[in-house]
Amino acid sequence: MCSEVIAYASRQLNYPTHDLEHAAVVHALKIWRHYLFGQRCEIYTDHKSLKYIFTQNELNMLQRRWLELIKDYDMEIHYHPGKANVVADALSRKSYANMALGFMMPHELCEEFERLSLCFLHHTTASVFEAEPTLEQEIREHQKDDEKLQEICELLKIGKAPHFRKDEQGTLWYKNRICVPNVDSIRKLILSEAHDIAYSIHPGSTKMYYDLKERFWWYGMKRVVAEYVAICDTCQRVKAEHQRPAGLLQPLKVPEWKWEEITMDFVVGLPRTQKGYNSIWLVVDRLIKVAHFIPVNTTYSGAKLAQLYISRIVCLHGVPKRIIFDRDGQTERTNQIIEDMLRACAIQYGTSWNKCLPYAEFSYNNSYQASLKKSMFEALYGKRCRTPLFWNQTGEKQVFGPDIIQNAEQQLRIVQENLRGAQSRQRSYADVRRRDLSFKVDDHVYRKVSPMRGIRRFNMKGKPASRYIGPI
Repeated sequence: MCSEVIAYASRQLNYPTHDLEHAAVVHALKIWRHYLFGQRCEIYTDHKSLKYIFTQNELNMLQRRWLELIKDYDMEIHYHPGKANVVADALSRKSYANMALGFMMPHELCEEFERLSLCFLHHTTASVFEAEPTLEQEIREHQKDDEKLQEICELLKIGKAPHFRKDEQGTLWYKNRICVPNVDSIRKLILSEAHDIAYSIHPGSTKMYYDLKERFWWYGMKRVVAEYVAICDTCQRVKAEHQRPAGLLQPLKVPEWKWEEITMDFVVGLPRTQKGYNSIWLVVDRLIKVAHFIPVNTTYSGAKLAQLYISRIVCLHGVPKRIIFDRDGQTERTNQIIEDMLRACAIQYGTSWNKCLPYAEFSYNNSYQASLKKSMFEALYGKRCRTPLFWNQTGEKQVFGPDIIQNAEQQLRIVQENLRGAQSRQRSYADVRRRDLSFKVDDHVYRKVSPMRGIRRFNMKGKPASRYIGPI
C-alpha cells in the first residue's frame, strides 16, 4: 500500500494541552468526514494519554461532547513519539514565510498539484494580488492638468524656480517633496490617509502637517490641513479641549431689594443624624447674602420642602420674585464655607452636625463679606449683632421717623454699588482666562457630556466614551 499526503489542516485554540490534542483529532474528523466516515482509520499522536480517552472514568463536558462525535467513526488511536514523527512535527512549527513575497511556482510543482487534484476546503483563505496605479503615478499624471504647477515647470526651464526639480519620469518635486496637483480626490486621499486610518488615529493639525510635509507639497497646505482637522467629526467628539474656556462671565443683575431674589442648593453626602437628617438645604439672598441653613433628608418630597420653606423663610422674609437653583457661584461658595465649618465642628459634635447648624448660620451671617464690605447682618439690620466678644461695640443709633427709611435706602444703595463693583472685578479677572464665543440662529453645536463614573454612554463605559455629542 502506498501512503501519500492528501491534505493539511491546522487551528489555534486556547485549550489546555490535553484538550488541545483532543481538539486536533475532532477537528480532523469534522473537516475530512467525507474521507473517514464508514472507513477504518488510524490516528497517530505524540500525546500518549489521548489513546486512553475511551476508557477514562472522568470527563469534562467538552470531552463528553467530543467523545460522542468520535464514536461515529471506526477508528483507533496510536501513540507515536514526537522524535520519531519528524514530518508532522516539522509542519507544526511556526512558519516565517511572508505571504506578500510572491514567487513563480516551478513547472514540476504545478504538475504535481494537477496530478493530486488538490482543491481548497471551505476553511481555506485565498489571497489575490492585483497591481494598481500607485499614488505617485496618479500625482504625476495629474500634474500636467494643474496650471500653477505647469507655470513652475516653465520657470524651471529658464532657471527661475529655485528648489524645484524634475526626476527622470517627469515628476515635479519641491526639494524632496512631491508636488501635489489641485485635484480634490488626490488631496482628500492624502489627508484621509494621514488622519483617519488606524495607522494615524486623528492627530492634531500641527502633527499632521509636519508628517505630510516630509513627503508632499502644495500651495496653502498648512491651511488645508488645519481646515480638515477642524471639521473632523470624530475629533470634535473625542478630543480634549486645550483652549481657554468659551464664554465670558455673565453676572446676574443686582436685585433691587432684599429677599426679592434668592438662590438655593443642597449639601448632600453627610452622615445620618439621630433625627434622620443627611443633607443641608441652603437658601441665600442674592442682595445682602444672608443665608439660612436647614437640615433635611434627601428623601423629602416637594410638598415637604415647600412646607419647610414657608415655615423657615416666608414667615421671615416673604415670598421672593425669583428663585435661582444651582446656577450661580454664590451658593457654591456658601457650600464650601459651610463644609469647612462642619469639619471644624466635627470634633465636638461628631455625627450630630445638625446641632451646630444654628451657630454656623449665625457665624456666617455676622461675618465680614468682601462684596458688601460689611457683614450680612449689618446690611440687613443696619448694625452687627452682639456676640460675647463684642457686647457693647454695636452701639445705639439715634435715627427716628423718616430718617430711618432714608438711612435704609442709603445703606441699600451702598450695598448695590459695592456688589456692582465686585461683579466688575470678578468679570475682569475671569475674562482674562476665557474667550468670547458667539452663535447664530440655526447653528449646529456639539454638547459636552459630563463624565459620570459607572455610567454607560454611546455603548461605552469609562474613559473611552466620547466627550461630546452632536452636532445638534
